[in-house]
Amino acid sequence: MGNSLFKFLCGKFSDQLHHSSPAAAPPAATDAVSALAHDLHHFGVTSQVPERLSHHVVSSKKAQANWYRKLLDAWKESKPPPKTPEAASRLVVQTLKRHQRADVEGLLAYYGLPLPHTLPDAAPVVRPSSKPEGVKYELHTLPVDARAVADGDTITVYVDTADPRESANVPRGVHEAAIERARARAAKDYNKADALHKIVMDAGYRVIAGANNEEILARKYRIRLRGIDAPESSMPFGKEAKEALVKLVQGKCLKVLVYGEDRYGRCVGDIYFNSVYIQEQMLKKGLAWHYIAYDQRPELAKWEKEARAKRVGLWASSHPEKPWEWRKERRNAT
Repeated sequence: MGNSLFKFLCGKFSDQLHHSSPAAAPPAATDAVSALAHDLHHFGVTSQVPERLSHHVVSSKKAQANWYRKLLDAWKESKPPPKTPEAASRLVVQTLKRHQRADVEGLLAYYGLPLPHTLPDAAPVVRPSSKPEGVKYELHTLPVDARAVADGDTITVYVDTADPRESANVPRGVHEAAIERARARAAKDYNKADALHKIVMDAGYRVIAGANNEEILARKYRIRLRGIDAPESSMPFGKEAKEALVKLVQGKCLKVLVYGEDRYGRCVGDIYFNSVYIQEQMLKKGLAWHYIAYDQRPELAKWEKEARAKRVGLWASSHPEKPWEWRKERRNAT
């Protein structure tokens, strides 16, 4: 037992620890924090989870023990440990963000702690901005599926709704449908689960299997790579451009700096994997043009010029057709 948790248990809430055994009923809201602290302490001593918790969650006792192990470690490391229901709820959500949302919300409901979508936004921490000028917000994606790459300059990504930027904005109906879907799947009612997932998807979300086969509720974003224009799929080098982008992003968690939206509702952004700038790679491979009409950054022009000089990719052709001119010709022909 860490000192912080021990001091907490012996401090402000020590007179409220009537939640005396793992078989006890769920706590009243006023006792939520001390009840959770007590059960974590009890788990640390006995490796037992509350017996009645199974009435609120869909996962097995073995999985529940794994949650409590993680929560106990997180509680001991927090400085100071949570003292309010909101702080305790945030710790649970953050610690178990890779687990099924139905289970996380069931655990919170068992203790009478606030559900994720009811939590107020945390007070912002003011830090010097390191983002380029014009960035509206930043996305951190789940691993990208190869099928999400439409062509050489457009991809679809998903962002975990446990992300603080997303969690407060998930519609209640989507939350409820995701929870009911998890319960339907646990009951092997797959027709109902599929119908509920359609509700989720129609709202712009999706339930995705995580690395440990846990279910993650994620929001969908379509991203147009800022500053470049790749050959269309039916153009020369269109297939190569798409394949190159797949190799750069498949299976990776990306950072997307979003500057705005285009007329098709896609987010226009710069995409990074660690320190690798994806647009730079596409330009240097000669599989995209610098889209100078919409972006005048000199580094993009420089990378295109280098690829031209090496005659790589589409620059192996003496007069490659510009994608924007190709699209214009086809619009005029209709």
